[in-house]
Amino acid sequence: MDEMAKNTSGSLCPAMASAEILGDKWTLLLLREMFLGTTRFSGFQKAIPRMSPSILSKRLKTLEAAEIIIRKAAPSGQASEYKLTRSGRELEPIVENMAVWGMRWRKRSIAAQDCDISGFMWDFHRTLNTEGLPDGETTILVQISDRTDLHLWWVIANGATVDLCTKDPGHDVDIYLTATQANLVAIWLGDMTISEALETEAAFLDGPRHLIHAAQDWMAQSPLVTVRPALSI
Repeated sequence: MDEMAKNTSGSLCPAMASAEILGDKWTLLLLREMFLGTTRFSGFQKAIPRMSPSILSKRLKTLEAAEIIIRKAAPSGQASEYKLTRSGRELEPIVENMAVWGMRWRKRSIAAQDCDISGFMWDFHRTLNTEGLPDGETTILVQISDRTDLHLWWVIANGATVDLCTKDPGHDVDIYLTATQANLVAIWLGDMTISEALETEAAFLDGPRHLIHAAQDWMAQSPLVTVRPALSI
C-alpha cells in the first residue's frame, strides 16, 4: 500500500483530500519556499533549517507523487531542481491566504513561538529593501545581543542581489544593526518601526548618517506587515 493510500480518510470531501496532502507544517513551509523561488534541496535546507533532510526528502516525494511538483534532472555535477506543476501553482493564493489569516487572527501565538534564528534571518535577508540603499555594495552586520551562538549575521547587498553569511566574509561593514532577537522580530513583523526602536533603544544603528536616516527605507520587513491583527473575534 502506497503512502497516499495509507493516509486516506475515507471521506468524499474534497477539503479532506486536500488536507491529507497539505495539512502538515513542513509541507506548507516547503510550498512557501517554492513560491518564493527556491528550487533545490540545499536551498530548502537553508530556508527551513529545522526540517531534517529525511523529512525534507519525504515531503518532496509526497508532493511529487501528488503531481504538485516535478523533479527535473540537472546536467552532470549539478543538483536537481524541483518545479511547480500547474496544480502546484494554483496553491499559491491558498497558502498566501492562510498566511494572511494567521497574521490577522493568530499573530499573538506566532510571536510567542520559539523563533528559529536561522530561518528568520533567511527571511530577513531576502526581504531587505535594496531600493533604499545606495548604489554598489552595502554590508550590514546584524548583531543579536541576547544570543551566544548564531549572533552575528552579515547581510551583503549589491543591487538586487542580497547574500547572507554567518562567518565574516571579509567585507568592510557599512552599518551595524544591534537588537535582541525579540526586538528584531518585532521590527520585521511591523510591531514597531525602526524609528521607534531607535528612539526607545530597542535597537541600535552604528554607521554613516545617510544609512541611519534612511533605515526606514531599507529595513527588512515581512511581506505581510500591512496585515493588522484583529482586535476581537
